[in-house]
Amino acid sequence: MALAQANDNATSVATEIFFIVPPMDRKERIDDELASLRAMLRGWQVGIWTALPGVIESFDSDSQTCAVQLAIKVPVRANDGTVTTAALPPVVNCPVQFPSGGNCTLTFPVAQGDECLVVFASRCIDAWWQSGGVQEQAEWRMHDLSDGFALLGFRSRPRALANVSTSSAQLRSDDGRTFVDLNPSAGTLKFAAPTSIELAAPTVTVNASTSLTVNSPQSGFSGAVIVQGLFSFLGGMIGSAVSGAAAVITGTINFIGTLTANGKRIDDTHTHPDAQGGNTGPVN
Repeated sequence: MALAQANDNATSVATEIFFIVPPMDRKERIDDELASLRAMLRGWQVGIWTALPGVIESFDSDSQTCAVQLAIKVPVRANDGTVTTAALPPVVNCPVQFPSGGNCTLTFPVAQGDECLVVFASRCIDAWWQSGGVQEQAEWRMHDLSDGFALLGFRSRPRALANVSTSSAQLRSDDGRTFVDLNPSAGTLKFAAPTSIELAAPTVTVNASTSLTVNSPQSGFSGAVIVQGLFSFLGGMIGSAVSGAAAVITGTINFIGTLTANGKRIDDTHTHPDAQGGNTGPVN
């Protein structure tokens, strides 16, 4: 039986727990070198930590590290000799992976209760984590619980996502209401959000070689609008000016229909009083 060193941040209960190393396998004593070697290696593997699922307990956004409760229990022997199973102490200061490269990074919120996979480095990572670059090993430990990296995105069955797209790539919320959908077969890119979508940039250009359609009961523009092509409208036009002329048009204007100014018709049907007290005829 061997004592596994508990993490410095483990609870007082956990510090009293001894991790069980299986007793010597009887096959190690028989006159069969291969069977004996295999049995010995199985016992040796107990102290090798490679990867375990876990649950996020806390996240530090400044250092991009987290504390993780490992989700697999291990057999333990207490001081009184009884054997039970218990949770491992939380592992702390685990670097969180955000996919990145070429000065571009995909970040996402890391919340308490998120599931992850903790991968344990084969050597001590302390000096690298503190200083970056290529460093000497701060300690000579191997496959240790202190050297974990947290990879988020792995899910147990109870937390499996619903309605995962099988034909497109999506950046989405867990509830599926907010997403960016890229469909390579259809050649489409779709944005969806239940509240709003905001673009912020000094210049925004939309190049549509065929058409641009905006379906909205109301659209607003806070600045000047310049239309270089034909401007057509079907539902009418109403406007006003804070000061000056409400509309200035330079060029020829063709009206089809009636034209009214302050309640008076000024189109081709209007007349003027004549010298005989009657009205002139309409405009020719």
